[in-house]
Amino acid sequence: MKATDLRQGLGVKIDGKLAVATGVEHRTPGNLRAFIQLKYREIVSGKTLEKRLSSSDDIEVVELDRRTMEYLYSDSNGAVFMDSENYDQITIHADILGDALLYLRPNTEATVLCNEGNPITIELPSAVELTVTETPPGIKGATATNQLKEATCETGLKIRVPPFINPGELVRISTADGSYMARAKGD
Repeated sequence: MKATDLRQGLGVKIDGKLAVATGVEHRTPGNLRAFIQLKYREIVSGKTLEKRLSSSDDIEVVELDRRTMEYLYSDSNGAVFMDSENYDQITIHADILGDALLYLRPNTEATVLCNEGNPITIELPSAVELTVTETPPGIKGATATNQLKEATCETGLKIRVPPFINPGELVRISTADGSYMARAKGD
């Protein structure tokens, strides 16, 4: 596949290593030749790297099986997911998941990417809703400035929220950078 046809979420082989493309940007700087800036995550090492590709470069694409699975719970072996189609349960080790578990509540769906039947990573939605469990009380009159305070969510994720957020409130969080987006409407 040509580098210009790459898109986010594709499985690729770069320098002989299996990776998942996390960002693809086509750049044309001034009077220079156009290039593709590829951001990818190596599966084995978990490192996020970037590579500059020419528009005419060929990239080996690896077929990844996308399965919708429900996150059930975590234990000492890792996180247990259940396949939504055949109800099979698999355990994905914590080193494969990284910080992704901080964005998942039990009984939520996620897309698990598999290569040759083995889970290699999960795709998170662009935003998740989590309940704030712990945060210091807001300061009166702090709404005039753009101040943020530390908050801990139900999954253990630590984020920065505006002073009017109190424990027990549902907030929307970006999974790209872990930032507060807005208050969420409860079910």
